[in-house]
Amino acid sequence: MTRMSVFNSPFVLGFDHFERAIDRINKASPDGYPPYNIEQIGANDWRISLAVAGFRPDDLEILVEDSQLLIRGRQADDTERVFVHRGIAARQFQRNFVLAEGMTVTGAELDSGLLHVTLNRPEPQVKTRRIEITTAPGTKPAALRTENR
Repeated sequence: MTRMSVFNSPFVLGFDHFERAIDRINKASPDGYPPYNIEQIGANDWRISLAVAGFRPDDLEILVEDSQLLIRGRQADDTERVFVHRGIAARQFQRNFVLAEGMTVTGAELDSGLLHVTLNRPEPQVKTRRIEITTAPGTKPAALRTENR
C-alpha cells in the first residue's frame, strides 16, 4: 500500500522535516512501559510525567536530539537479592517524543516515583521582510520602458 503524503503539493515547500517526524512517530515502540501523562500547565507550557518507580536519578537520562526528546531508564541488575515474587518491573526503557519547532525542555524533576519533564514553547515572533525586486542585466526598469504603438 502506498502512503499518500500531505506534503506532496507544489504549494507546500520545505516541510519534508514534518514528514520525517511523522515517520519517526509511526516507528515508535508500541510498548506501554513506563506509563506517562502529558498535561498542559500553561498557555505555552507542558509537563510530561513518567511513572518510574524504583529508578534513581543516576538510572535516568534525558536527551534532546534535533527535535526529539529521548527519555531512557537503565537499572543495574540486582543479583544479590532473592525474590519470592517480583511484581515490580525493573527493566530498561526508552520513550521518544517529537517536539514542535521552538519547544525547549526547561527542567526535569524526580518526585515520589514520577519523573516530570517540563517543556516550553515561546510565542513566535512575526517577521515581515520586504524583498527588493531587481531587473536582469540588459533590461530597462519598467518605469523607463517606452511603448511602441
